[in-house]
Amino acid sequence: MGRSKVKMKTITYKKSGVDIDEANRFVEAIKPLTRGIGGFGGLFKFDAKKYKDPYIVSSTDGVGTKLKIAFLTGKHDTVGIDLVGMNVNDILCVGAEPLFFLDYISTGKIEKKVLVDVVKGIAEGCRQAGCSLIGGETAEMPGFYARGEYDLAGFSVGAVDKSDVIDGSKIKSGDVLAGIESSGLHSNGYSLARKVFSEKELIKYSAELLKPTRIYVKPIQNLMLDVGRPTLKGIAHITGGAFYDKITRIIPKGLGIRIDKNSWQVPDIFKVIQETGNVPDEDIYRTLNMGIGMVLVVDRNSADNIIANLKRQGLKSWVIGEVLKSNKMVQLV
Repeated sequence: MGRSKVKMKTITYKKSGVDIDEANRFVEAIKPLTRGIGGFGGLFKFDAKKYKDPYIVSSTDGVGTKLKIAFLTGKHDTVGIDLVGMNVNDILCVGAEPLFFLDYISTGKIEKKVLVDVVKGIAEGCRQAGCSLIGGETAEMPGFYARGEYDLAGFSVGAVDKSDVIDGSKIKSGDVLAGIESSGLHSNGYSLARKVFSEKELIKYSAELLKPTRIYVKPIQNLMLDVGRPTLKGIAHITGGAFYDKITRIIPKGLGIRIDKNSWQVPDIFKVIQETGNVPDEDIYRTLNMGIGMVLVVDRNSADNIIANLKRQGLKSWVIGEVLKSNKMVQLV
């Protein structure tokens, strides 16, 4: 008696959840937004003649749980700016000029319209930073992400001459901290905001919560040209760790900082988060930027000129503190 044949179910890559054709259509849709996409590696022509003894500077970061607000509201065209900002603002802190940027997008299922909006934001962020978007990677991973969700990461490369590196080594007691306004929460502290607010409140405040990270590259570059690069002794990007951890990274051993919390106007969204969640002062000033996105350490006699220069560029800034000899690294008063 012959063995009966069992008909096997045909499984294709598409049936398993990965649609290569849709991925290719997505790549075609974003080609006008990028330079160098389509090969196995992005090419970038480096103008070495601009530098005498260049260092290459790099940074990698993501957007974090701010993406949850984008998923909740269906607004995806600004989180790409956040992605660029988190990276280029970091390499700016050593005085580097951003050269190019690459992104990594991972999702359970490619939704072309959503991801094209994301890449439009990345391209806009690169335009604001004056760097090139030369490529990236989009990974479709079914079963790994909830429906409609994705994650973003980015990688930025810049350059700076050895003699132009800003490393904080010349900071001394008596120097002051010039704080430059943020555009909102930027891309930090969203786990706290999402814990404090209900879903209804997240939607209510979504316009404020989705404001893209301010990119400081061009204003700071202009400032260095106008007042002289040596005037800026240190630059700190106020992200996770905020006032307690970020500024102290560039302060030499034996020195500390005192910050006056009343020296600038804290935007309302930060007050609402603190009041709604009854968040202690120390915790919120370690988690959120509280309206200060970048801090410059400068000589006291240069501060007024720097604040006036930034004002001409449309940015508010304030002297928010000072460097002092102290065993306690950070004092918030």
